[in-house]
Amino acid sequence: MNKKEAIIKVTIYRVASGLKFAPSNLNLSSYMQLLKSTTHPDIAFLSGSVFQRKAARGIILKGEEILMVYTARYHDYTLPGGGIDDGEDIQAGLIRELSEETGACNIQNIQEFGLYEEFRPWYKADFDIVHMLSYCFTCSIDDELGETKLEDYEIKNGMKPVWINIFTAIKHNEDTIANSDKKGMSIERETFLLKRIVELGLVKQLEDKFLGSICS
Repeated sequence: MNKKEAIIKVTIYRVASGLKFAPSNLNLSSYMQLLKSTTHPDIAFLSGSVFQRKAARGIILKGEEILMVYTARYHDYTLPGGGIDDGEDIQAGLIRELSEETGACNIQNIQEFGLYEEFRPWYKADFDIVHMLSYCFTCSIDDELGETKLEDYEIKNGMKPVWINIFTAIKHNEDTIANSDKKGMSIERETFLLKRIVELGLVKQLEDKFLGSICS
């Protein structure tokens, strides 16, 4: 499947489902900018059974340092955040997820960054495809992190919040994509988002040589 075919598939799905990227019950502006839409290479058609999962993810920077979640099982760095509960306001969900995963306190100055859309194979028998919508926001928090409230599976996966240089996180994830059999399905999204953060100038002290290499 080439890029044009993938775009046609996604467009047909959106029209058929009446999809709007930012439903009114999420209390966002009329829309959130779509950063990228991806379809997993194992998905040949979007005609199978599809369910939608919405998530909120936070971008928290201190100069070149960014707050990430490291997961030992997948050997990757991801933006903190996660699924939005049914009926939950998306920004309330963002605050809840950041608090649970990182212990972040006094989360404020929340601003829209963009939307990342994915169509992935689903691993259970009830559906064929999960349509993942990741709503990404920049925000600020207190310098000191509190206690996390990780779920059992997150603890077993070796999840922990870390401050890390954003360029180091990008390089680490790229190495995992290229060389590790532990990589999960989220690492492509997370690495794209990290690079977009740099490209859009959110990092105050950019390294021109590195920026040129990741934008090429």
